[in-house]
Amino acid sequence: MKRYINKLIIACCAITFFACSEDTMDDINKNVNDPTDVASSLIISDVMTSSAFSVTGSDLAFYSSCYVEHNVGIYNQMYNAEIRSNEPSSSTTYNNSWGAIYQNLLNLKTIIDKCSEEGSENGNFHTLGIAQTLMAYNLAILTDVMGDVPYTEALQPGVIFTPTLDSQESIYTEIFNLLDAATANMAKETTFPVLGKQDFLYAGDAASIDNWIKFANGLKARYTMRLSHLSPNYDQVITYANASFTSASEECKYLYNGTTTKSPFQTFFDDRDYFGASQSLHDKLTARNDPRDTIFFQPYPEKEEIVFAPNGSPDQAQGVYGISAISSLTAPTFLMSYHEVEFLKAEAYARQDKMDEAKAALKNGITAAFAKGNIGLTAEDAATYYEDEVLPKLTTKTETLKEIMIQKYLAFFEEESVEAYNDIRRMKAMGENFIQLDNSLKYPLRFTYGSDDVTTNENVRNAYGDGSYVYTENVWWAGGSR
Repeated sequence: MKRYINKLIIACCAITFFACSEDTMDDINKNVNDPTDVASSLIISDVMTSSAFSVTGSDLAFYSSCYVEHNVGIYNQMYNAEIRSNEPSSSTTYNNSWGAIYQNLLNLKTIIDKCSEEGSENGNFHTLGIAQTLMAYNLAILTDVMGDVPYTEALQPGVIFTPTLDSQESIYTEIFNLLDAATANMAKETTFPVLGKQDFLYAGDAASIDNWIKFANGLKARYTMRLSHLSPNYDQVITYANASFTSASEECKYLYNGTTTKSPFQTFFDDRDYFGASQSLHDKLTARNDPRDTIFFQPYPEKEEIVFAPNGSPDQAQGVYGISAISSLTAPTFLMSYHEVEFLKAEAYARQDKMDEAKAALKNGITAAFAKGNIGLTAEDAATYYEDEVLPKLTTKTETLKEIMIQKYLAFFEEESVEAYNDIRRMKAMGENFIQLDNSLKYPLRFTYGSDDVTTNENVRNAYGDGSYVYTENVWWAGGSR
């Protein structure tokens, strides 16, 4: 068939004395099934899915949950991570997440370029602001766990093949610039249609842009608090948090339907079965008579009792230890929760000695965490717990801060383990041992770079060395140099 089409084209050109223009021939040779220009609304849907499943809810979360003792690694790679053998220092460990983040950043750069001046969608301010928010979010996850990373010279495939590393300090400046630009753009009027069903995080009605603005402000609160070891600004944390979510209905999370889309942690259990129920987490809950203790854990399927795995020294065995009971195929992935916003406010108020405000925000955070869909406790349950178990512990500023951070840690069980990992490293840098970790083995202070670039980019390879730096060098915001 192709032979006959080519003959027909030649005949037509001959009859018209080669009157066909080059543009016409280019159109004939285009593959309509391989478009070179895709609408930003289609690209951004893919980024939302990847950000939730391939970044926030995948390997970074699995390993973080092991390091912060939300789960215990009991088999294969997770067992090696638990006993600190190879996995924490290997460049292959987080390579999938490394690649996913950079693919997201490249796609988001494409959207930002399209929706900015000189772009084909100039004036599409709301999509531009959403892309800038997601750009800041992905960039922050990358630098928070890995420190200095390629950015300024990256995202130029075919132009710069071995980009240099940007300092985490400069990347954080870019993160705030992106979020400032995002909130400004999303506040503008636009003639472009809403994302509608292409918005996989907020369902995309006309009012959803307000929630995107609140999400961006929540991220500003999170990242301002992240820098509190170096440059505390608790008033600013509170200001940003007050401009963020006011209820769980506004929080930013990715929902799974359980069939065509499935929650990462449940999928990981179904595919790998590498986690056991954490003894240290169980101990923290029972010490507070916390009703979530009976909700968080369940026996291994077909076992009668829950066996808790000792942190740092489990047997490498499947089918023995209890497992998470809040994992399900429909459990959401949180990019940012309402309870996190309230815990940020509680910490900021407590550090300013504003104890009444701190207690009120702490109670709000606990109430919201109790009401999560896979927890299902009531506001009355939360009030009783707060009055009987939490309030008596709030005797001094230090004790109040400690309990706030413990309650935040408990609320972050599983779906928000990356943020728990970031909190623990920040507290360690500030000299605060509020979260007792029972694994006595050396603690990973950061994640390694991905092997794709360790093997091909000398700048990344030199920064990686032999990988042992993950146990000795803090990231910049935790007092390190890179």
